[in-house]
Amino acid sequence: MAIVSWKEILLLTGLVVGCYWNSLSCGFVFDDVSAILDNKDLRPSTPIRNLFLNDFWGTPMAEERSHKSYRPLTVLTFRLNYLFSELSAASYHLLNVVLHAVVCVLFLRVCRLFLDKTSSLVAALLFAVHPIHTEAVTGVVGRAELLSSIFLLAAFLAYTKSTSADHSIVWAPIALTVVLVAAATLCKEQGITVVGICCVHEVFVAQGFTLPMLLDTLRQVLQGKDGFPYAVLQTLLKLIVLVISTLLLVIIRVQVIQSQLPVFTRFDNPAAVKLCCDWTMGTIPLVESFLDLRNLATLVFYTFLGLLAYHSLRYRHSSAKTVIMALSLIVLPFIPASNLFFPVGFVVAERVLYVPSMGFCVLVAHGFKIVSHKGHWKKISWLMIGVLLTTHAVKTFNRNWDWESEYTLFTSALKVNKNNAKLWNNVGHALENQNNYARALRYFLQATRVQPDDIGAHMNVGRTYKNLNKSKEAEDAYLVAKSLMPQVIPGKKYATRVAPNHLNVYINLANLIRANESRLEEADQLYRQAISMRPDFKQAYISRGELLLKMNKLTEARDAYLRALELDRTNADLWYNLAIVNIEMKDPSEALRNFNHALELNPRHKLALFNSALLMQESGEPKFWPEANRRFLTYVEEEPEDANGYFNLGMLAMDANENAAAERWMRKAIGLQAGFRSALFNLALLYSQSKREMDALPVLDELLRHHPEHIKGLILKGDILMNHKKDTRGAKTCFERILRMDPTNVQGKHNLCVVYFEERDLPRAERCLEETLALAPNEEYVRRHLSIVRSKMAAMSAAGQLLTSADTMTAKEEKPKRVEEGTKEVAQGEEEGRGADAIGKGAGAEKNVRKSSPESLGGVGVDQSESLDSSQSDKRTKGKSTKEIKDIEEKRAAALKRLEEIERILSGD
Repeated sequence: MAIVSWKEILLLTGLVVGCYWNSLSCGFVFDDVSAILDNKDLRPSTPIRNLFLNDFWGTPMAEERSHKSYRPLTVLTFRLNYLFSELSAASYHLLNVVLHAVVCVLFLRVCRLFLDKTSSLVAALLFAVHPIHTEAVTGVVGRAELLSSIFLLAAFLAYTKSTSADHSIVWAPIALTVVLVAAATLCKEQGITVVGICCVHEVFVAQGFTLPMLLDTLRQVLQGKDGFPYAVLQTLLKLIVLVISTLLLVIIRVQVIQSQLPVFTRFDNPAAVKLCCDWTMGTIPLVESFLDLRNLATLVFYTFLGLLAYHSLRYRHSSAKTVIMALSLIVLPFIPASNLFFPVGFVVAERVLYVPSMGFCVLVAHGFKIVSHKGHWKKISWLMIGVLLTTHAVKTFNRNWDWESEYTLFTSALKVNKNNAKLWNNVGHALENQNNYARALRYFLQATRVQPDDIGAHMNVGRTYKNLNKSKEAEDAYLVAKSLMPQVIPGKKYATRVAPNHLNVYINLANLIRANESRLEEADQLYRQAISMRPDFKQAYISRGELLLKMNKLTEARDAYLRALELDRTNADLWYNLAIVNIEMKDPSEALRNFNHALELNPRHKLALFNSALLMQESGEPKFWPEANRRFLTYVEEEPEDANGYFNLGMLAMDANENAAAERWMRKAIGLQAGFRSALFNLALLYSQSKREMDALPVLDELLRHHPEHIKGLILKGDILMNHKKDTRGAKTCFERILRMDPTNVQGKHNLCVVYFEERDLPRAERCLEETLALAPNEEYVRRHLSIVRSKMAAMSAAGQLLTSADTMTAKEEKPKRVEEGTKEVAQGEEEGRGADAIGKGAGAEKNVRKSSPESLGGVGVDQSESLDSSQSDKRTKGKSTKEIKDIEEKRAAALKRLEEIERILSGD
């Protein structure tokens, strides 16, 4: 066997790179989204063992909705990609190109077993450039084919060394073959078919048997004329070892899927000369009559294949051996995808032809060898091979551009397949991802026309109408999808008769109607209906938990989340949502424990980081502040554009009296969110408390420019103007604005009374204080001030002085009484979120809120054609912290001290 030279390796590698270099600019499309973007098994925070517990898409194998595709070694390579470049698509495509080059080199090595040096190189070159491979190479999920092919070819090469020069058995290569077969199977299921290829090679190539020889030997044994020849016994022994090993692998594989086949719908595979990414649904009509002309084509094909196989099995010459090995490469690896032994999720898929095309390339190269050895055909055969390689390479290069984005991929497919509703749906999804809902709706509606009974298409129409704020139309579309669901048959398990993601129609419809407060019970009924159909429907429990929280049925909401956790305890979002329920149930310690559970599973869970830190901050316990600070810092690393994170860091710094840090964080928050109400007020308050009143004024001016109704800002500004700038008129303007907005505001009213006293207008100050006392009859400080003013007026009247020329009560002697509660203002924000990564953005109101969202929700584990509509409003705790109460008491004591000083000064007059 001739080895592969470095020149040939460089030639093949260069050709592969030349054909596929433009694939590096392609993104994640089609199945890449589920296998990579939505697959948590790629993340370093996910335990490695999950790769061996979950399917190719990250769904636990134990779940019935699992696809049952068990390819942990392939997912491991995705995880390595993520480790080095996270979600940079170029690195994933680059590794695919490298793996394809490796396959080409190994294929060349295999071809050398049956073909001469030139013909084997032709076969490898044709395989390298064939456009049928674009889906396997340019589609990132095609890596399963690439890796499986590498181990498949390596296993076959190892097996060819299992016979020594004296025809005895060498067991080490056989053991290595079994290991490589297992590795190939852990990359993709079809890897196990290499065992059949090894058996064909052992019998018809290594031992040189022909079909007549085998039949004759069998006849002699049955007639008792002679025992098995030694060569036959050796062959049987090797084949028995291979078969037993294969059976063990099959048994293990069946155990992994827990003896359950995946659930496919008739749309995925109705049947159980162009390239297209998707041939499902109505693309290929079913053969329903013997008179269908396609039956004739099928008959001709299998007749030709049978004659070719029969001819090759009758003779021992090298040409027959080459053909029989080529046929085994074509037929055996395709059997798992043939729908013969178990249902598969597709009708036709280009990627499953990756290994079978090796046999085709061997046949073409063998034909080239025969033709090129005929004198006058030599030049013509070389010219034809040159044209074939060139045209294939150009077509492959151009085909790669189809995979640049989902829009380009699915529109290119629609040029070939206009009867495939899934393609119309997927173009709609691509436009939907661009927020082009109007155009997306046209494609979704066309999908319903092409396949009127496609549940997913009607769900997509409903979701798009919802995005266009057409709730009535959305509800109608969901009701149509619901009416197409199979009806429950007593005694028959419902989940086996419908695709699990189709049950999301109940979730989507419930999520839509629960926006109407009067229809909450109706929404709950839909959730319960979905659960009754599928008791392990995790998303139904999650969505119902959100609804029950909204209905203030906290105990039931908690129970719903606990049931979901029984189904999936490794889901960080579920622990997070349960913590939100604990907060509403006034159980902060349990909430913190559940937040911590979420962070153990996903240390960078943004919502858990934010809300757990907020909970620690609100506790008023200084021992929690360092950890709260660390979590807020981690949060702003994940969400560097969210001003709320920096604001809360500033609030923590203020609590710890770290004024420089507090100022820096508040400035950062304001820089990210112009007019950030809470950050502006608290920055001004920080300056005021730090004796930097003049720095506070421009901050207050900015606050009032954005929020002219901000009463506490007006009080603080009036305080500074009167007591530090001696600007009584400006202070008076601030307090009068407060009373125009809220005539019952005691603080603003009292401070205006102080201004009148400052202006020596004692009668007006008296009337003002009387009005204030009427508003707050229990405020002792107002009563005392009124008494002081009246005493001053009486003393001045007795002295014959004008009441308006009384001695002034200077700003230094009297300051407006500060707000006694909520001195620090905290931020609020909310936004309807989708999925586990939804983050509420700060709207700059007055109180911190919990940021919350549904699970993945991964996710929800809904596929591209039926994504889930769901959102959850932000939640927060009520009540004041120990720190706030302490601040209030300190300020009350300070106010009383000031009042005593005022009384002393006035009494002295």
